[in-house]
Amino acid sequence: MTRTTASPTPVDALITDYNGVPGRQPTTAMWTHLASLAEWPDGHLDSFQTAFWAPRQAYDAGELSDLAYWAQVLGHHPGPRLLRTLRAADTAMWMHTDDHILDILRRARERGLPMTLLSNAPHCLSDALDATDWRRELMTEALYSARLGVCKPHPAAYEQALRATGITDPGRMLFVDDRADNCDAASRLGLRTLHYTGRPADLEAALLPAG
Repeated sequence: MTRTTASPTPVDALITDYNGVPGRQPTTAMWTHLASLAEWPDGHLDSFQTAFWAPRQAYDAGELSDLAYWAQVLGHHPGPRLLRTLRAADTAMWMHTDDHILDILRRARERGLPMTLLSNAPHCLSDALDATDWRRELMTEALYSARLGVCKPHPAAYEQALRATGITDPGRMLFVDDRADNCDAASRLGLRTLHYTGRPADLEAALLPAG
């Protein structure tokens, strides 16, 4: 169920997560492909995902290099060619976007709403997202954990995003994320929040109120 602390009063700016909001979650086929590239045993996708996520926060925060991250996932150092292959496949599976959400964001942007992207993402994904047309078109600022040196839900991530907007009153900001813990952390700092659970109408109502 979508949970929001946003009121009908218009907001002055939006801070939005990427994956799970405009970014689509990877499919099982994408995960299986990445596991195959990593030479993971067939039929053990769950254990691959466990290994993938275990060091991910440190990777997203910029504390691990590509090599160090994949060495922890695999249990051994990949060679240069395999590392490039894994990095490219990993990045690619997070690049798919929801056209309906992008349309809502475009309409809000046309109304003059400034938007900041705040995403937990490693350097390679950050660079790829920055190169997309939609990011350059819609986002006034784009902040990524690997560049900030901290991941959501740490308060410093939100504080840096607030500074980037130039708006001093957090109550005039709307923060949107698909994770409840990230929304809870933003709410504790005074931001309005929308816990996005896959219903575009909820985002549309928050950003494009009637009238």
